[in-house]
Amino acid sequence: MANLIRRGLFVTGTDTGVGKTRISANIAHHLNQRGLVVRPRKPVESGCLRGENDLIPADAITLQVAAGSDEQLAHICPYRFESALSPERAANLAGQTLTLGDVTAVCRQGVVDSDFLLVEGAGGFYSPLASGVLNADLAVALSLPVLLIAPDRLGVISQTLLAVEAIKRRGLTLAAVILNQVTTDIDPQMDNATELSRWLGELVIVTSYYVADSTEPAWLLPCPRLINLVDRLVGGCENPVR
Repeated sequence: MANLIRRGLFVTGTDTGVGKTRISANIAHHLNQRGLVVRPRKPVESGCLRGENDLIPADAITLQVAAGSDEQLAHICPYRFESALSPERAANLAGQTLTLGDVTAVCRQGVVDSDFLLVEGAGGFYSPLASGVLNADLAVALSLPVLLIAPDRLGVISQTLLAVEAIKRRGLTLAAVILNQVTTDIDPQMDNATELSRWLGELVIVTSYYVADSTEPAWLLPCPRLINLVDRLVGGCENPVR
């Protein structure tokens, strides 16, 4: 019988390019700083650059470093593809077929009860991840609370409400919704945070736009609004995060 993961988080988005890796890495870093053994997983990564001997999974490497993980990269991200497409399509182009059992098994590999499993999906909650498999299917298989990240832009209210409904219809716990500012070009009359909080019936976490700085990784930049979430994860990882 497959082991059940008691502590962890499944990070997904309303879309691709919403900041999942930066936020996941920030959370992994702070969990590690609080003494938890964080097991980061990016089971499938497409759009990898080709190195001398292998494909380089940039997102997985970021998670590995941020979590202070001593695991081999092959455990964190075993399935890597060069085409910058959905993992299902990228795998097909590479002549490989992945199943739900494949991606579930690599997420659980090497994880014990005292560890914190942090899984970052690929694309949105309903994006194809493997052959006939959505990110949603992996989240259900792992039975982890879901952290939903949405970009602070026009149209995000509908996207977020649809994603939240999909998460709840799958019987999953919604850990939190993060509204991430991905650009400086925002209409000052727009207030997605207030509108989403009203529709969801709970406050969303708002993270600010960051300016890239080559001297410091983006995930190390201060993000005070995430600290409360991290504290709740540390204090009650075996209970649903509300």
